[in-house]
Amino acid sequence: MRKKERYEQILAWFRKQMPVAETELHYENPFQLLVAVILSAQCTDKRVNLITPPLFRDFPTPEAMAESTSEVIFEYIKSVSYPNNKAKHLVGMAQMLIRDFHGEVPDTLEELIKLPGVGRKTANVIQAVVFNKAAMAVDTHVFRVSHRLGLVSEKCTTPFSVEKELVKHIPEEDIPIAHHWLILHGRYVCLARAPKCEVCGLQTMCKFFCKRYKVEAEGEK
Repeated sequence: MRKKERYEQILAWFRKQMPVAETELHYENPFQLLVAVILSAQCTDKRVNLITPPLFRDFPTPEAMAESTSEVIFEYIKSVSYPNNKAKHLVGMAQMLIRDFHGEVPDTLEELIKLPGVGRKTANVIQAVVFNKAAMAVDTHVFRVSHRLGLVSEKCTTPFSVEKELVKHIPEEDIPIAHHWLILHGRYVCLARAPKCEVCGLQTMCKFFCKRYKVEAEGEK
């Protein structure tokens, strides 16, 4: 199966099976999503969703969080991974939003990555989810699933190289939702240690499945 055909078939399957795919982080506005995504680094969305309600209640705006301290914020987020660093990042991020962006979450990669705690992956999540831009955030799920399905080659050894390959082959209008397709598939089906290949609808299109079970991929001789 050629790469173009693989992409076409896999994307068609996702469009049919998962027409609605969204972030599982709970938020009500761009600022809240930015906070949640920063907190979600190396932490589960489920854990983040448990701690954000009181955090959002007491610090509903960048202004409110900017006036706080990392010590105070720490008490709200201490059950997530790396709470000390994240507390500092959240306060610094809120202060920069006020100082440099009039309290508004910016919509470009260049501006977003200036914010404390915001790397390329986080910036791409914000661009895709909030602003519906063709930005592909590559987390561990996207990285793993992309390789297993055969969407990217083994030469793509970094998140950025995977991002470039996916963006090159996925239609621009599909990129924002494709990010969620791959994450959700990795989170619930294509698990890291024990992938549920027996219930996966992408078996005949998946390089990993065909190699694991020594079967011929659909369209391949």
